[in-house]
Amino acid sequence: MLGVALDNESRNVLDAFFLGKVVAKALNERIESTIGEFLSVVGRLQAEQQKQLQDFQVMRLCSYHKPEPIQENSTDDRWKWFKGCLGALYGTFIKVNVALSDRPRYRTRKNEIATNVLGVCTPDMQFIYVLPGWEGSAADGRVLRDAISRRNGLNVPQGCYYLCDAGYTNGEGFLAPYRGQRYHLNDWRQGHQPTTAQEYFNMKHSQARNCIERCFGILKARWTILRGKSFYPVKTQCRIISACCLLHNFIRSEMLVDPFETNSVGLDSSQVEEVNEPEMIVSQALLGLSGETN
Repeated sequence: MLGVALDNESRNVLDAFFLGKVVAKALNERIESTIGEFLSVVGRLQAEQQKQLQDFQVMRLCSYHKPEPIQENSTDDRWKWFKGCLGALYGTFIKVNVALSDRPRYRTRKNEIATNVLGVCTPDMQFIYVLPGWEGSAADGRVLRDAISRRNGLNVPQGCYYLCDAGYTNGEGFLAPYRGQRYHLNDWRQGHQPTTAQEYFNMKHSQARNCIERCFGILKARWTILRGKSFYPVKTQCRIISACCLLHNFIRSEMLVDPFETNSVGLDSSQVEEVNEPEMIVSQALLGLSGETN
């Protein structure tokens, strides 16, 4: 009887021992699993924070430029005539890939499938605002109205304005040239001089507003993806356009000399020969604008 009791006690001890090992192993596995999950969460949070920090650094480096109005004491030959001006705006076409059913809406006058991109830049050729995505058949004025009406759209402070071409309506915040008068820079080559106050104003207007055309010219020259047909969906292509504009601003702010600017296609206003400034033309074109309308 005593031997049987000892055997039962030994068996109970062994059972308790092995049960303890099983429980300890299970607890260790549970602890290891919990610690692993915790470390995984910590690592994921660190990765997200690092990504947010990188995104913040990118947005800090690559951002749309804050415009400053032309001051009364400006000595810039192109911009001193336009006190309070913030820059210039223009619409350009960039080819996109859209569904077959959407192609008629995106077809431009040149029979290309493209988006009408509104761009606004400062006098030093940094983008202030860019709105891609509108169909190529949309009128420039319609795209501008949409940009103004958006919650975080194009803002024009009181008393300031942007230069725009004749494709836009002359109004508060936007100054267009005189219609029916010579305007484009090519009209002033080879020594041609303005003969009226309106032509003189148009020449000065064109010389200043040309910065946005040069801006788009440099943008397309630098980024090949903006020149040819894209195979990305139109939403992705619009994001690419915005990203290229932000990178353009970063490059302009970091490089003293932009090699693409010297090689950009298009007539620079510096190529227009200086003209005499008769007192009549200066006084009527620059001081008597309030009495003239398009």
